[in-house]
Amino acid sequence: MDRCEQQGHSEDQEDVTELVCQEDQLKDGQMKEVTVGGQKVLLVRTHGQYSAVGSQCTHYNAPLIKGALVGDRVRCPFHGACFNVRTGDIEEYPGLDSLPSYKVKVDNGKVYISINTKSLSLTKRVKKMCSMVPDINHTIVLIGGGPASLVCAETLRQNCYQGRIIMITKDMLPPFDKPKLSKAMNLDSSSILLRSSEFYQQHGIEVWTQKEVVSVDTAEKLLKLNDGNLQHYDQLLISTGCRARPPSCPGCDLQGVKLLESYADAKEIHNSSLGQKVVIIGASFIGMEVASFLSDKAASVVLIGSTKYPYERTLGPEIGKMTMQILEEHNVKFHMNDGVSEIKGENGKVKEVVLNSGTVVAADVVIAGIGVIHNSDFLSGSEVELDSKKAVIVDKFMRTNIADIFSAGDVTSFPLAIRGDQRVNIGHWQMSQAQGRVAALNMLNKPTKIESVPFFWTVLLGKSIRYTGYGEGYTEIIFKGKVEERKFLAFYIKNDVVVAAASLMFDPAVAHLAELMATGRILKKTEAQADDLSWLQM
Repeated sequence: MDRCEQQGHSEDQEDVTELVCQEDQLKDGQMKEVTVGGQKVLLVRTHGQYSAVGSQCTHYNAPLIKGALVGDRVRCPFHGACFNVRTGDIEEYPGLDSLPSYKVKVDNGKVYISINTKSLSLTKRVKKMCSMVPDINHTIVLIGGGPASLVCAETLRQNCYQGRIIMITKDMLPPFDKPKLSKAMNLDSSSILLRSSEFYQQHGIEVWTQKEVVSVDTAEKLLKLNDGNLQHYDQLLISTGCRARPPSCPGCDLQGVKLLESYADAKEIHNSSLGQKVVIIGASFIGMEVASFLSDKAASVVLIGSTKYPYERTLGPEIGKMTMQILEEHNVKFHMNDGVSEIKGENGKVKEVVLNSGTVVAADVVIAGIGVIHNSDFLSGSEVELDSKKAVIVDKFMRTNIADIFSAGDVTSFPLAIRGDQRVNIGHWQMSQAQGRVAALNMLNKPTKIESVPFFWTVLLGKSIRYTGYGEGYTEIIFKGKVEERKFLAFYIKNDVVVAAASLMFDPAVAHLAELMATGRILKKTEAQADDLSWLQM
């Protein structure tokens, strides 16, 4: 058993009990951070009752007191993870673990919290999980080693599935924290693993690394692997994600042209860029984060984008212009409204990049961040239905058109609840985790729909932009604060409704908006226009 599973209290175990406040100090819907036995605790009052849980988000330890409390859920201000304040259970991602929960007693107008001494230092809790029972003849195979597969495996074990679970990944590593690769490219692999090898062994989750499924026989329920072996499945999850789109211009096969897909890629880009001239093709999230990271490590960083400003289509020109200025202040040079016509080399190695405008940029390393390709080629001939972009089509229950085959994560095209079930493909870490959970529950005949609200973030030179909703097709942006002062909240409007929001230094506004959207609240343009933002609990 993990240490952080040991949350039970018995009378013969020693508790630390402390008076933390008067009963009338908190109103319904309010939170307070208190200290018990030297440990920070989040005290919450909802429906006239007090509850107490761990004070730090289990994802990256953000202080939940700065988050958004809506109903019985507190949402992390940084990356949007949600926890039930009564149980501590994680209910929305990112992150894997739940919060410890503590005993609260109200006596004679005074509020006391008790914590067992053995769990005083614990800040997170793994939900109770079963393991495999060898004589159960049922196998669930998860293709892909990303967040959807991991959460699917854990959810199966949390819900008493005792059959065999096999996760197949072409990566060298078991599931790891992939969003970090573009933000900090020189991390040690052990620091980004989501779970230890002991965890998988303990809970009977087989992880096959450096293996790839090359075809699926849906009639026989057989997978063929790249080593020629066959593997039977009873139920299947397709969560193979996407791969980086390679450049197609002349010279793209020269030594020094890089793509960022794996941990090894990140290490290689970092090592080969030190003190060198780096050119990055693509001014969206990967390109901008890599430029930010390398800005003080490479001799020079030049970024080439096809629009006037970075992020122009997703975040809009005003925010795009501001992010460009942040990087320019750290010696990143931009060539926008341009593209690459050719990469020229010498002795097989990159030497310069020729732009469509005729500009020639010296280069030792070229990194392409120009979009992705869905990893669904192996489904050719399988009758699993794909959309026009080769994403796997699923319903609200993450089911494909073939019985017993589910799909989750970046490779899927799914109905988005907050946009009236419009079919979308969203490459967000948090959404992949949510879909993995939903797929697992439906595999176990526990009907559950995907209703998560998209939430993502990007970090540029220590400044974090947060985003929630789905803004495609927005027609107007309403700003609070000032973008040029790098403190703002942006509402994206479509048909007089707020469909998305982005912020910088405006927490917990985006987290609160995400929670309101999750409850089904329709936010009107007039609310976004109003000077009074008290409804955002700022």
